[in-house]
Amino acid sequence: MAGTECAADAAQMSCHVDILLTEGFVLTELASVVDVLRIANRVSAHPLFQWHYRSRHGGPVGCLAGLGTDTTPFPERPDADYVFILGNSDPDCPELSMRSVISRYSYRNIKVLLLSEAASRYIAETGEQHSNHTTHWENRALLDERGTPGEGSYALAVDDGKLMTCAGMGSTVDVTLSLLRNHMSAAAVATVSDIMLHEKIRGFSTLQPFGGKALSITGDTDLDQCIELMQNNMEEPLQIGELVSLIGISSRSLERKFRQVLDSTPNTYYRELRLNRANTLLLNTSMSVREISLACGFPNGFSSLFRGHFGVTPLARRKSRFKVQIKL
Repeated sequence: MAGTECAADAAQMSCHVDILLTEGFVLTELASVVDVLRIANRVSAHPLFQWHYRSRHGGPVGCLAGLGTDTTPFPERPDADYVFILGNSDPDCPELSMRSVISRYSYRNIKVLLLSEAASRYIAETGEQHSNHTTHWENRALLDERGTPGEGSYALAVDDGKLMTCAGMGSTVDVTLSLLRNHMSAAAVATVSDIMLHEKIRGFSTLQPFGGKALSITGDTDLDQCIELMQNNMEEPLQIGELVSLIGISSRSLERKFRQVLDSTPNTYYRELRLNRANTLLLNTSMSVREISLACGFPNGFSSLFRGHFGVTPLARRKSRFKVQIKL
């Protein structure tokens, strides 16, 4: 009975994501959304995210790479936390005209994320390019060529509150990782990023890399250096005094930066990084629990710390390695 109640509670806590597709959708964008959510489920050891594939009429929808997926029709009364509307490499595709669908989601306070061609179609149909909207630079060039007034933004993403327009393509990974911050700790998000081999989560204001335009620099240099030191010293964790000495700032300053930027403390962040590393090793290696605990800097108390963070023991986590992906 208790297990049933826990499963029901986990389902209730899950974040629901609708993914709206049109024929010829961009596979890079679909994978960038789904793989980040899938890995987030794995890292958290709980089904934090569930997702539905939807299209205007339902049924199979294919991409230009020759792959496809089954979909259900757009809901009349959407019930989700987020909706991603993907591009399809054809800004003139009639199915990208979704203002009524967007209104349906927005009316129910569901966050809308428009990628690449979906964003540019929305911009074109609103009749003007604003600084609070962006799209892929190729689509921006087309908007300019067709005389859509305004200059718009060349940022990777722009969030106006209820609706976010995005450049799409590879930046979809950055956008989806940033979304995770609403549901996971900073250390857990960093672990998802590491598994993706995504070196740095770019801020929304980062300019798109086109035409030789330089990328804007985001983040904090001291924090970046501190986190790099933490990542490179997991088996034998450094003391906070050693970290600040290597970085060249005070302990108080480091604490303040972690609070302001990551809403955490250095010790908590460091411990979560090592626990998340242990979780990855449990799922992907045959190392014993003892070997993993030592490899992640926990000579004592590892099982209790792991259970306190993930809600399951290391042994139970290993047994559940194939049961943490959720796709509806």
